[in-house]
Amino acid sequence: MICGHGSRDKAAETEFGKVALALRERFPETPVEYGFLEYSAPNIHMGLDKLVAEGCDEIIAVPGMLFAATHAKNDIPSVLTTFAEKHPGLTVHYGRELGLHTSMIAAFEGRIYEALGYGEDNRPAELYDTLLVVVGRGTSDTEANAEVAKLTRIVNENMGFGWASTVYSGVTYPSVGVGLEQVLKLGFKRVVVAPYFLFTGRLIKRINAYIDRVAAAHPDVEIITAGYLNDHAHVIDTFVDRITEAGGEQVGDESLMDSFQRRLAAGEVDVHHHHAEYRDHDHDHQHDHGHSHGVYRHIGHPLGPRTMIGEGVCCCFMRQFPDDILEEERARIEAAPDETPIAHR
Repeated sequence: MICGHGSRDKAAETEFGKVALALRERFPETPVEYGFLEYSAPNIHMGLDKLVAEGCDEIIAVPGMLFAATHAKNDIPSVLTTFAEKHPGLTVHYGRELGLHTSMIAAFEGRIYEALGYGEDNRPAELYDTLLVVVGRGTSDTEANAEVAKLTRIVNENMGFGWASTVYSGVTYPSVGVGLEQVLKLGFKRVVVAPYFLFTGRLIKRINAYIDRVAAAHPDVEIITAGYLNDHAHVIDTFVDRITEAGGEQVGDESLMDSFQRRLAAGEVDVHHHHAEYRDHDHDHQHDHGHSHGVYRHIGHPLGPRTMIGEGVCCCFMRQFPDDILEEERARIEAAPDETPIAHR
């Protein structure tokens, strides 16, 4: 059972489905289903129902997510726990996030080399004349944000860039627009921007829009955008590893499910009802989500998501802004002499 977040972008649903198809080819004797927490169909509950209907009494579920933030740590385990409680005799194993598996890093580097025009047989030993900017999702989970920064360092050293920096598409800082503006001051004339994302969606399109704006303002700099990971062969390899290890004996660190059960027993988390638990997926998604994205303590950072206020961005984290920050940004926008986005003035 491959568990995804979901997207309002139907193309993202299609791409996620391709991963499930690839995994069915890798596990031809095993039923493989997928589902989403929200926005998309099928939801996780639907996928689990299909597996049970096929006669499965043991299910291996893995999060189709890059890092172990709130969704992988709390929301998906909550759905799986609720489902298992309603099906006595059913065993549900829960695997790890994709993380910084060596195959994920290889896939990411492959996308960067592709964007720069290099194949596997002509990759350069160094790229000292090029600046790398890695774009992470951004979350209220500090450790997940730190993993993106760690990825940047690993790829920087593996590929030999002249400099590397990390920006984020939401919640934390620096945001994509202001982050790009800052690193361009280093003077590099070739910049590759690489989003560490699995699939397309509104965030990818927003990131590309920011890159286009910065590129238009700096015509003397070559700004290259790498593709997102998608169903790269190394990504599928990582899924296979996570599925295989989840079905085996737990070794080493506490698993995501064990961590959730421990915190649930201690009263540190609650089991909530999620969109993923309902069969009817035609209801309106404009109401509050069934899970929490957490309140980020640096939501008001001057280089963070407040720079996107006034740009028509609708995101879960936007509701975290206190009124004083909203009023400050409204005043700045009204006082601006032109229509230039606030992040780039």
